[in-house]
Amino acid sequence: MNVRPDQLKAVVAKQIYPVYLVSGDEPLQVMEATDLIRTNCREQGYLEREIFEVDASFDWQDFNDEAATMSLFSSQRILDVRIPSGKFGKQGSQVIKQYLDRPAEDTVVLITAGKLDKSAKNSAWFKAIDKQGMVVQCWPVDSSQLPGWVRQRFQQRGMQPNTEVVDYVCQHVEGNLLAAAQEIDKIYLFVGPGEITFENVSEAITENSRFSAFELVDTALKGDASKTIRILNSLDAEGIEPLAIIWALSKEIRLLCLAAADPSSADYLFSRSGVWSNRMPLFKGCLSRHTEKSLRSLLQRCMKIEGVSKGFEPGSAWDELRTLCLLLANGLQRKNR
Repeated sequence: MNVRPDQLKAVVAKQIYPVYLVSGDEPLQVMEATDLIRTNCREQGYLEREIFEVDASFDWQDFNDEAATMSLFSSQRILDVRIPSGKFGKQGSQVIKQYLDRPAEDTVVLITAGKLDKSAKNSAWFKAIDKQGMVVQCWPVDSSQLPGWVRQRFQQRGMQPNTEVVDYVCQHVEGNLLAAAQEIDKIYLFVGPGEITFENVSEAITENSRFSAFELVDTALKGDASKTIRILNSLDAEGIEPLAIIWALSKEIRLLCLAAADPSSADYLFSRSGVWSNRMPLFKGCLSRHTEKSLRSLLQRCMKIEGVSKGFEPGSAWDELRTLCLLLANGLQRKNR
């Protein structure tokens, strides 16, 4: 089953498939598609997860061994296979095809891959995934489609932008969807939901001299814990919604997780994800204080804070945010190495 990224939210909850393939070189769509699939699987009881980072030295027998092993806790599980190069190789192609001949019970295989070439899409393993599972291919959005994508993104946040606002965002992001999403988040912080005109946006961005969630993120990435908490307290006093802050934090933490999983491609990933050159040292400095494990723990905290903010979980969202920001800035979880 082939599904476009914009169709995924409407269909992902209808059925659990034994295998999902998310591929492409558009980072935001890939990240959001895999997050949506994992979230849906968790809601259906797939609570365990084993991650496989596939590079030139990866032995696919490790995947076979795990797939043949019963869950330690007798629960459903996800085998999360990540292939940034999009190259499965002869062994990987055979293993995936053979696995799908007899997929493991109570197991979902989620494959995240870079852009696939024509031969891969004509292969037996790709056709087997398409027949038995779900394929999501993430393509860059071209200039003619970008205004529609930007408008839809605004609408998802409860905002109704006029044409001038949409054009403003499109002109400033040069086709980079992650940068567009961040710009929309920034406008949401300044203006809020409802009808949005360019005058609203211009006035808010020009005159807003208060601390913003984006300054909070950069200060935490820099490792300045005391200033991070001062900014967070200021945002709290200004009545900023915790959800707006957690969205800004989780985006960057998710990107850091990907970079920590494959340090050799971190520069390329940051560049492709719209990180400006003057912010690169912030991300690299944060990576030096954290491991992939500690960053994934922070991402789990983001999910918890979102639940607290929406009333799904008990607690104080602002207290949880303070803990999250301190851990991000200080890198206290390096002890988990």
